[in-house]
Amino acid sequence: MARTLTLSFSCPDTSGIVAEVSAFVAGHKGWITEASQHTEHELTRFFMRVEIRADSLDFPAGEFAQRFAPLAQKFAMDWKVSDSDQPRRVVLLCSKQEHCLYDLLARHVAQDFPFVVPCVISNHENHRKLVEAHGIPFHFVPVTPETKQAAYRKMEQLFREAQADLIVLARYMQVLDEQMCRDFAGKIINIHHSFLPSFAGAKPYHQAHRRGVKLIGATCHFVTPELDEGPIVEQDVIRIDHSDTPEDMAHLGKDIEKVVLARGLRAVVEDRVLLAGNKTVIFR
Repeated sequence: MARTLTLSFSCPDTSGIVAEVSAFVAGHKGWITEASQHTEHELTRFFMRVEIRADSLDFPAGEFAQRFAPLAQKFAMDWKVSDSDQPRRVVLLCSKQEHCLYDLLARHVAQDFPFVVPCVISNHENHRKLVEAHGIPFHFVPVTPETKQAAYRKMEQLFREAQADLIVLARYMQVLDEQMCRDFAGKIINIHHSFLPSFAGAKPYHQAHRRGVKLIGATCHFVTPELDEGPIVEQDVIRIDHSDTPEDMAHLGKDIEKVVLARGLRAVVEDRVLLAGNKTVIFR
């Protein structure tokens, strides 16, 4: 596939934004391969994502950010530009359950979508052999009530050493502390085995069973200091009935969890997800 640059931004809504962005690209002979836009009226805010063929520009791709900066400043944009030749570095966190980890490692090997896994961190040793068989460093960081703060600081150190763009909680069964959530705001996504906002917190399948629901689901969301309250990226559901136990639900839910997490991760690494307060704008 041709190398592309992806420009994504939000800014206060006003007239002329699309015209000036398009004129900037066209003025440098740029070829737009995909463009999406949306106005969030409640926030009076405009959102846009533009893909550009890197080899069509009349300047080196590495100069795009510098050249675009004055226009971004004019419209007070919260913006970024990414290069398809530099796939996102995604650190995976896991515990004992393996289905989400296995799925993402398989997608990484197959290059189902472009991302790099610089390391995997776990509070259990269960998956070391599997991870290292993929040639990926595995870090065991145990978490106990007595060592929790030291463990989180160690994890932050590993994130920075890995130059992580994104952190994925692939059924990591620990609640990250507030400092980590704030230090890496907008860079941590989680898979929750419930269709949020229903059944947040621990044992959602047991909660769903007690309520007698006929649909169970999974939610990929950004992590914030408020447990299971972060902006939602992706969701899906499957049907169950009165005969299903919480254990049946957990078994059935594994398939939907890994699919929802993979969809959410793909959208994020492709810069299709823009934050809009506690919601998201997602360009498909």
